[in-house]
Amino acid sequence: MSNTEYDVIIIGGGPAGMTAGLYASRASMKTLLIEKALLGGQMMTATTIENFPGHPGGIGGPELMMRIQEHCVEFGLEIDYGTVESVVDNGATKSVMMDGKEIVCKAVIVATGAIPKKMGIEGEDALVGKGISYCATCDGAFFRNVPIAVIGGGDTAVEEALFLTRFASKVTLVHRRDQLRATQILQDRTLANDKVEVAWNSVVDGLESDSSGLTGAILKDTKTGETRKIELQGMFVAVGVTPTTGFIRDLVDVTDEGYIRAGEDTLTSAPGIFSAGDNRTTLLRQVSTAVGDGAVAALMAEKYITELEHQG
Repeated sequence: MSNTEYDVIIIGGGPAGMTAGLYASRASMKTLLIEKALLGGQMMTATTIENFPGHPGGIGGPELMMRIQEHCVEFGLEIDYGTVESVVDNGATKSVMMDGKEIVCKAVIVATGAIPKKMGIEGEDALVGKGISYCATCDGAFFRNVPIAVIGGGDTAVEEALFLTRFASKVTLVHRRDQLRATQILQDRTLANDKVEVAWNSVVDGLESDSSGLTGAILKDTKTGETRKIELQGMFVAVGVTPTTGFIRDLVDVTDEGYIRAGEDTLTSAPGIFSAGDNRTTLLRQVSTAVGDGAVAALMAEKYITELEHQG
């Protein structure tokens, strides 16, 4: 595949990348999608997706991804697996370095997503999808009338705690300090909500579960070291996410957190390089918004390539 020229190379095989691949291939652009692990991204950990249009009753993340993949291949999208180490901007062409190979294209769509930060405690990975989640808007409705916890103290954690009061019988907000970091108005709303209890100066020190999933957590006091158990059936970890953009941060403008600066048009600071999905600056990170980004990025890449050809 070395030195093969493509019109578009898409980096990342989640919903944003796959949708970009669908639109780009359907527009008769020679398109390659590169995924380092498994197509689907975070969707693959979603047991049921209830808020994607057209699927009343919900659809499993893996099933939805398989359908999207089949749709993409129908239009001729090429898919390869490997790790992209860097992208080199040569002006009219871009060089994507994957596992030591150079692949040349005219436009690049970065759709590598963002990875939720984990608590890093024993049993956490095994309980993802069985009580532990990293997205309240994705999974909150599965926890109706049961006690849950939210881990964190920033805006996201507090917003998720408030959102989850719509479903849960009780929300315990677990924060390692004695004061929240969230904006004051969010703090006020949270502390005034009867369904929310704040576990101050606390961290999760252990998880308890049975065959049905999460049943409780052990909280440790950060000042005294004392521990206590709380019963819960759901836990939402909101301690931040890490955008997967390290390989391209020297080429495009990024925020202090590493998100690619790109608006709804998906344009980055580098002509011919577009950002779609969770790795860009956006208000909402959902499957539906990623799909929208992918469609826009493919359209903008097509326009960019057409302009290049006219200039040539």
